[in-house]
Amino acid sequence: MAADSWSWFYALAFGVSLLKCLFLNAYHSTDFEVHRNWLAITHSLPVSRWYHENQSEWTLDYPPLFAWFELSLSQLAQYADSNMLLVANLEYCSPATLLFQRLSVIFTDVLFMYSVRECCRSIKDNSVSNKDILSRPIFILSVLLMWNCGLLILDHIHFQYNGMLFGFLLLSLARHLQSRHLEGALFFTVLLNLKHIYLYVSPAYGIYLLRSYCFTSENTDSSVRWKSFSPVRLVALATIVLSVTAMSFGPFIAMGQMSQVFSRLFPFKRGLCHAYWAPNAWAVYNVVDKILVTVGVRVGLLDSSSLPRASMTGGLVQEFHHSVLPSISPSVTILCTLVAILPAVLRTWLKPGIGGRSLVRCVVVCALASFMLGWHVHEKAILIAILPLSLLAVENREDAGIFLMLSTTGNYSLSPLIYTAAELPIKMLLMLMYSVYSITALSNLYRNQGPLLRPLEFVYLLGLVAVEILREVVYPLSPWQQTLPFIPLLVTSVYCSLGVTYSFIRLYLTL
Repeated sequence: MAADSWSWFYALAFGVSLLKCLFLNAYHSTDFEVHRNWLAITHSLPVSRWYHENQSEWTLDYPPLFAWFELSLSQLAQYADSNMLLVANLEYCSPATLLFQRLSVIFTDVLFMYSVRECCRSIKDNSVSNKDILSRPIFILSVLLMWNCGLLILDHIHFQYNGMLFGFLLLSLARHLQSRHLEGALFFTVLLNLKHIYLYVSPAYGIYLLRSYCFTSENTDSSVRWKSFSPVRLVALATIVLSVTAMSFGPFIAMGQMSQVFSRLFPFKRGLCHAYWAPNAWAVYNVVDKILVTVGVRVGLLDSSSLPRASMTGGLVQEFHHSVLPSISPSVTILCTLVAILPAVLRTWLKPGIGGRSLVRCVVVCALASFMLGWHVHEKAILIAILPLSLLAVENREDAGIFLMLSTTGNYSLSPLIYTAAELPIKMLLMLMYSVYSITALSNLYRNQGPLLRPLEFVYLLGLVAVEILREVVYPLSPWQQTLPFIPLLVTSVYCSLGVTYSFIRLYLTL
C-alpha cells in the first residue's frame, strides 16, 4: 500500500473516532460540570459578567478566546437541551447534555487529527517507498499521537478538550518544520489565548522565532549575523500576536476588567501542589519533608502538637504546609523554572539548526522543566512534553529511548484520575496496549542500532506493574486503607516522579 495515498491515515483516524464513541457513557469527572457551567455562563450572561460569575465553584478561569469557543458551542447546545445553559442548574447532566458534550470533544478532535497528518508530512522518512507502511516512521508517529492513551483517558473519559488544544500546538510545530513561520506563530498565539498553560513553552517560541525568522542569515560558524535583522519580520510577528490577543482580550480591556480576568487566570493563592501531586520535584520535596517530620517527632526534636495537620496526616487532598524544609513560594518556582530552561533556550539561540527541530526539542525541555518545577502543576501537563517528543522519537534513537521512559511513566501517572471500578480494566488495557506498541514499534524502527531501553530502565518500567497491584489490589484490602487512604496516591506520585526526573536528565544530555 502506497503511503502517499494517505488512505491508511484516514482508516486509522476513523478507528480512533469509533473507539472514542465507546466511552460516551463512561465515568466523567467534575471537569464535565466545569465545561457545562462555562457553556451556561457564556450563553446566558453578558460578557461583562463572565469572569465575575461565581454561583458555582467551577468559575471561568481560561483565557477569553476559550470563553468565545464555549459561546460558539452553546449556540448548538441549545438545540440539544436548553436546560444545560441555565447558570442555576448546577451539576445538571441530562442524557442529551452528556451526548452533546461528549460528541463536542470528538468533533473538535478533527483539528488534532489534521495536525497529526501535517506532522507526519514534516518528519524525515527515509524508508523505501515499497516498505510495509506499518513499519514506517509516519505510521508509527500517527499511532503514537492519535492513540495516545493519556490523551484518550483525559478527554474521552475524564473529560476535557485537550485534543483540540494539542491540535493547535502540533500544527504550529508542523508549520515551523515546514518553514512556514508566520502560520506557526499564528497557531501558537491562538493556542495561548485558548489556554494559558502553554505559556510554559512560549520562551522556546520567542527565542526560536527571533533567531531563525527575524534574523535572515548567519555566519559560517553558525553565529548570528546581526546585520541580517529584519524589522519588517519582527513587525509581522508582533502584528499576529497583538491582533489575536486584541480579539481575545479586547472587550475586557475596554470594560476595565483585566485585573479580574488575570485573578482568575493566575490564582497564585492555590498551594504549591495540586490535590494529587504531579510527579515532579515538589512531590519528592513534600515527601522528604514528611519523612523529616516523622523522624523528628519520634526522636523528640519536634513537637507534634505544634505542627500543621496537613504535614502529618492530611494526605494529598489539601494544601501542603512544609514543617522542616523551607516553604516554597510562587516566585521560587518561577526562578527555578527559568534557570532550568535557560540552557535549552541558549542552545536554540546559538544553534537553531535547519527545519525547526531545535524548536521542537526546546519546547519539550521547557514543558518538562515547567512540569518539574512549576507552581500548582496539574498532572495533565505532562502531555505537553510527551506529544511533541513523539516527533523526535521517530527520527532519533536516543530520543526514542527517552520517549519510552517519559510516555510510559507520564501516562501511567494520569491513571489515578480515573478511579472508578468499571473503568479500571479500560484504562489499564489502553495503557498496556499503548506501552507495548510504543516499545515494539520503536524498537523495530531502530532494530539495527541496539535496544532502546537499558536494563535498569526496563526494570523501572516493570515496577509500574507492582505499583498498580499495590494501589488497586493490595492496599484496598489492608487496614491502612481507612486511616491512611492517601498512601496509594503518594506512592504513585513519588515513583512516577523518579521516572520523569530521569527522563528530564537524559533529555538535558541531548542538548
